[in-house]
Amino acid sequence: MVLFLVTTVVLMLLGVPVAFSLGFSSMIYMWNHGIALANMAQSMVRGANSFTMLAIPFFFMAGELMNTSGITDRIIRLANVLVGHFKGGLAQVNIVASVFFAGISGSATADTAALGSTLIPAMVKEGYDVDFSAAITVSSSVVGPIIPPSITLVIYGIIAQQDIGKLLMAGLIPGLVIAFTQMVYTWWYSHKMDYPSHPRANLKEAGSAIYHGVTALIMPIIILGGVMGGFCTPTESAAVAVLYAMIIGFVVYRNLSVKSFWESLKSVGLDSMNNTFILACATAFSWVITMSRISDTIVSLMLSISSNPYVLTGLIILFLIFVGCFMMASQALIVFTPILLPIAKQIGIDPVHFGIIMVVILTFGGCTPPVGSMMFVVSNIAHLSFARLTKALIPLYIPLLIAIILISYIPQISLFLPNLLMK
Repeated sequence: MVLFLVTTVVLMLLGVPVAFSLGFSSMIYMWNHGIALANMAQSMVRGANSFTMLAIPFFFMAGELMNTSGITDRIIRLANVLVGHFKGGLAQVNIVASVFFAGISGSATADTAALGSTLIPAMVKEGYDVDFSAAITVSSSVVGPIIPPSITLVIYGIIAQQDIGKLLMAGLIPGLVIAFTQMVYTWWYSHKMDYPSHPRANLKEAGSAIYHGVTALIMPIIILGGVMGGFCTPTESAAVAVLYAMIIGFVVYRNLSVKSFWESLKSVGLDSMNNTFILACATAFSWVITMSRISDTIVSLMLSISSNPYVLTGLIILFLIFVGCFMMASQALIVFTPILLPIAKQIGIDPVHFGIIMVVILTFGGCTPPVGSMMFVVSNIAHLSFARLTKALIPLYIPLLIAIILISYIPQISLFLPNLLMK
């Protein structure tokens, strides 16, 4: 059992692709215990043969098309009308724009790349120091995989066999909590550094920004509205979102060409095939976890440390923060969801709430060294060394950790909307 888990982790740390790491360790376990390898093939087919999984390429495609259509400038303009007049206006715009962008891409890395390339130079030009400009861009992108549509939450839902619609709804308020804690810190820090604010927009400017930016906000409304109203499943609403993105790109903005559409289609196809293969291997991995009763052993071990659910929740938080420093969020979800979910159930954590906890904390890992994917993106954009960016990020970990604690220990932050709207 220990050898099985150690083999998986070591292979990943050595740079072996996650699908092969999961598949190879699962195969070794089956072979060592005399289990027919046909079970692995059956598990992989069962994992890939999922209607829900189609939501992943559809979400990818919708976000890709909206990005290609040049939605970034419109989002920034709308965010500037809403919060640009606050102290530290452009830094506040960075945070709010990340919230809007999250409702389109569902990806922290896409958020960081799209907004960072525009906002970091603009912030430096207005007098913000480059370290803070880069750091706030990294930390604000944490909301990307949490506010719906969220590809990471879909992956968790498939692995944990939870309602995708509830998970998407559950991510909305936690994402806003994360943004709010960062806005409060930014307001305080901007007063301290005397960063500028923009003049309040007049009615004409506000109307123009809303008119041009509202097309971006309709995307999450389509997805959530369809699911909440019972008109369609999350997969079907994702397909409708792709159709909407095509109409926006080809008809409304008219800056999406057949060539760029084809390039987006190829890119999404490759990403989707990778995700399908990973989830197929993850199903075999989960089957081995169940057969070997690893989760039961770990539950007993943790309960021997303490039976207090608050203490155990804290231990899980610390463990996930540690894991997030060394693994991508999607990889860590695939490996540790089958192990940690039974523990969460044992101490009374709702599986939907636990999914939000895992995604929030593991996404936070994307802005921590040594693996932080968002940090590498911004480091290249801002031409900052990794060490210097890490130092600039340390104060911004405080509002993020406050948000993590609030989300983890107050279940209603995650469960209020699913319980209210999806009974």
